[in-house]
Amino acid sequence: MQMQTVTQPEKVPRKNLIAIFAIALMAFLGILVETSMNVAFPALMKQMQVSLNTVQWITTGYLLMVALLMITSAFLKQRFTNKQLFVAAAMAFILGDLICALATNFPILLIGRLIQAGCAGIAIPLMFNIVVESVPRSRLGFYMGMAGLILMIAPASGPTFGGIMVYLANWRMIFWSTLPVEALILILGLTAIKQFSPIKQVRFNWLQFILLAVAFISFTLGVNSVSSAGILSWKFLGGVILAIAAILLYIQVSRRSEQQLLKLEIFRNPVFTYSFFAYVILQFCNIGINFALPNYAQIVVGATSLIGGLMLLPGSLITAILQPWFGHLLDEHGARLPILLGSSLFLVAALIFTVFGRNLSVVLISAMYVLFSIGRSMAFSNTLTNGLKEVDMSQRADANAIYNTGQQFAGSLGTTILAALMSSVKVSGMSYAHETAIGSQLAFGLIFVLSILNFGFYFIVFRYQKNDK
Repeated sequence: MQMQTVTQPEKVPRKNLIAIFAIALMAFLGILVETSMNVAFPALMKQMQVSLNTVQWITTGYLLMVALLMITSAFLKQRFTNKQLFVAAAMAFILGDLICALATNFPILLIGRLIQAGCAGIAIPLMFNIVVESVPRSRLGFYMGMAGLILMIAPASGPTFGGIMVYLANWRMIFWSTLPVEALILILGLTAIKQFSPIKQVRFNWLQFILLAVAFISFTLGVNSVSSAGILSWKFLGGVILAIAAILLYIQVSRRSEQQLLKLEIFRNPVFTYSFFAYVILQFCNIGINFALPNYAQIVVGATSLIGGLMLLPGSLITAILQPWFGHLLDEHGARLPILLGSSLFLVAALIFTVFGRNLSVVLISAMYVLFSIGRSMAFSNTLTNGLKEVDMSQRADANAIYNTGQQFAGSLGTTILAALMSSVKVSGMSYAHETAIGSQLAFGLIFVLSILNFGFYFIVFRYQKNDK
């Protein structure tokens, strides 16, 4: 009788774990500062004499710059070593941090944010590439889940972190406090980051990059103009038409090129494609609501910046604790269970936010955010892992670039659109707080509609997917 041997999961070398830890910390810090300024928006609006639609560019501009950099991530992976990219990300963060901390007006602050976005734009795809290259397939669900934790917890932790810094000092402390941490991360990573694949001399296609940049920026500017100019204005329609024209021209140009910044033929895979659609919707809702809730609490409820940030902390902490279990569910039971369960919890939370949108209290916001965060996080990381598993290894870097570019661009749109909806109600004689409450209910309603749409995308994914483990 032949004895069966039980195969143990392959172990990840210690040095690889340190490298993953260092780049994950850098990505976390880069994403943390994305939303950390959200709680400071009311103060910045008064201090720098700007509107909500203007001040939100501190987050929208950051996310948009990250998305543009992520377009180049497949090229950067081929052209530069992991250590070079790691150092470049750290330097972008430190320089941007200093400019923001010393900014005397809104334009300088925005420039600093755009430079600082270089950290997240480089570090996030580098983190996923290192995980994919250094972790065995049998453990990929767990480690991708842990990496995905960064994309979920950091934006949610940003308002809490920002609220504490503003309470202890002012918004500049957000930048001063992160400088020494980034320096320590740089030192840690330099000792562990190594190269897993050879680099080669490849040409950067500037025309493709410019076309995609025009598409992203014009679409964002067009959407941002809706609240002030209207949906039938030339600003909105012109931005959308220009974006569509730039995308169509990019497709034509890329088909004739040997080097493509984003290889769109990956979208021929229906599992990848519809997983991508669901993934970016989840990120749109995540970044959007992390912008909306702290501002709602301060403007409508009258809470302080500290309370506006701390009310999201329970959801962030609980999700962080449960995140390894979310990845374990995929490894053990397949993608269908955690994705559909998470989407259901997400939908319920979105419905409650919508129904009670004009009369939310800090306690109700905090409680529903726990449900929202658990559901969205459970679906989000496993949607990414499931989509990447359906792509050939030779296309993983390109698929990773598409996912990361999409989720950052979706995040920038989430902030822009929810800011536009929150400030869209203008009624003579009505208080600013009441107008914001009605606008916020519209924003929550959009998130609820998108949560329903995602079930349609997942239905298509699992119809095509024969094996979801």
